[in-house]
Amino acid sequence: MKRNTLIATMFVVVLGALGISRVVLQQTVVAQGDTVSAPRFEVDPFWPKPLPNHWILGSAIGVWVDERDHVWMIHRSSDSLADQERGTELEHAECCEGAPPVLEFDADGNLVGSWGGPGEGYEWPESNHGISVDHLGNVWIGGNGGGDSHILKFSRTGEFLAQYGMAGVHRGEGDGADDYIPTYEGDSSDTQNFGRVAKVVVDPVDNEAYVADGYLNKRVAVLDGDTGMMKRFWGAYGNAPDDTNLGPYDPDGAPAQQFRNPVHCADVSADGLIYVCDRANDRIQVFQKDGTFVKEGFIAKDTLASGSVWDLAFSSDAEQRYLFVLDGMNNRVRIVLRDTLEELTSFGDGGRQPGQFYGVHSIAIDSAGNLYTTETWEGKRIQKFVYRGVGEVPRGSQGTLWPTNDTR
Repeated sequence: MKRNTLIATMFVVVLGALGISRVVLQQTVVAQGDTVSAPRFEVDPFWPKPLPNHWILGSAIGVWVDERDHVWMIHRSSDSLADQERGTELEHAECCEGAPPVLEFDADGNLVGSWGGPGEGYEWPESNHGISVDHLGNVWIGGNGGGDSHILKFSRTGEFLAQYGMAGVHRGEGDGADDYIPTYEGDSSDTQNFGRVAKVVVDPVDNEAYVADGYLNKRVAVLDGDTGMMKRFWGAYGNAPDDTNLGPYDPDGAPAQQFRNPVHCADVSADGLIYVCDRANDRIQVFQKDGTFVKEGFIAKDTLASGSVWDLAFSSDAEQRYLFVLDGMNNRVRIVLRDTLEELTSFGDGGRQPGQFYGVHSIAIDSAGNLYTTETWEGKRIQKFVYRGVGEVPRGSQGTLWPTNDTR
């Protein structure tokens, strides 16, 4: 009897062990299926170093990394600060005031340059937007304010070099009222002026500037990098651009045959393709340099309002295998395979802590693969995400990336 009882007990234990093993095995399979190989990052909460002179940032709407791994950003300074944020300017308190619009940091986060704002010989944008530094060291700045129909070019130290287009040329007719707020109309066939440019990127191979044009117009425009002469332009799918209002985006509708405002980026890959951020249509469209359509991919396609495709950067490997796509509505950086436009994973979440975002707007990458992001609206900051190599990460959202003990 005791022997039978012992055998029965052992049988139950074995069955239990097998059951547990099966559960563990199933969990392992699920866990393996929920991961993907992709670039890994951690936020660096100590970058950049504090600004001098009681300076603070306004809405930050552009970032770029030059060939020296210096990080450039542009923000809207005091124009986007509340009175209680700029007590020094208003002579109310010791702190604070808006920093100059253009800031340059070295790789360690030290501020090494600052300039920008209205000056002689050019029309500073009503609302500056986007910054880039080309292969010759020229700094390009757009603008998406009401009358911003031009582009500015400066030296690294802020010396004015050129203005392409004139401000206010697409202004509508007034009604004679003293408090009249002008309206503006897009003209995507204008070869001399622009329509609220979001970003300019210069291709070093051909010295051509690709203009995301933009918040009023609905096109990609291509300029000679030296003279600013417009050479060609196109709309979605390579169509002739049409400024007709398409109405609200419908994620269940047929893909729009034109861009929606804003056309938010037009970046050039190492193999000579143009990647366009059609922000409110939740898509990336890819073109050859002559405007021939290649392919498109949708990102978080159900996103409404301000859309999901705000900016992008190419990974720093020779093949540029990955795209890092900014989604300012969902407050994430999405990691996408460049060849298929398939999203692998994402990181970030809404919030004020390091590694979180509020209106994440622009992104850039340095030669070591580190990412830099800026935040608009009330985000008003720049962040650095340290590259930790390619490895297994959760498929889907990783949430907020917090540094490990060995980050610094």
